[in-house]
Amino acid sequence: MLQIIIQGRGGQGAQTAGNLLAMAYFAEGRHVQAFASYGGARRGTPVSSFLRVDDRPVRLRCDIERADAILCFDASLLQGALLAAAHSETVIVVNSARSAGDFREALPGYRVIPVDGLAISRRQGLGRIVNSALLGGLACAVGDPPLAVLENLLREESPKLRAENVAACTEGYRTVESLLQQAAS
Repeated sequence: MLQIIIQGRGGQGAQTAGNLLAMAYFAEGRHVQAFASYGGARRGTPVSSFLRVDDRPVRLRCDIERADAILCFDASLLQGALLAAAHSETVIVVNSARSAGDFREALPGYRVIPVDGLAISRRQGLGRIVNSALLGGLACAVGDPPLAVLENLLREESPKLRAENVAACTEGYRTVESLLQQAAS
């Protein structure tokens, strides 16, 4: 079972990203459990989205305490309870212009992959909307769902700027692909 935590601030799109990711896994024929925590439920407060994905029905009904992957929309949230849910094998994809080396120094023992979702989104004409770029980065880092599944989903589900969302997702995916290749060599 794959367990994913998505953390952001109200208004950043973490809930939307969780819903889109759940739909992508469901489109693959996987069993998905998705739920959210809104805290103060106002703009700027921390919000979380949780997903469990498996090839068989998901019957577990509790919070995710040990995540396989974390997608963090705001690097300032990489602390406390969020990091407590990570272990040495957890893949952490974070929206940040900082380098992977910066995160290795700041958070030793964690596998942090930075994706400058804001720069990608701006290049693709999406302004500050980073969901698609970060989803592409997470999919590459985790190895699932396939990029083609995410691209098709964004073509169908994006309320507007569909081509731009697909391009941002692809660029986020390719960014992480490049980072992983550099780390392997």
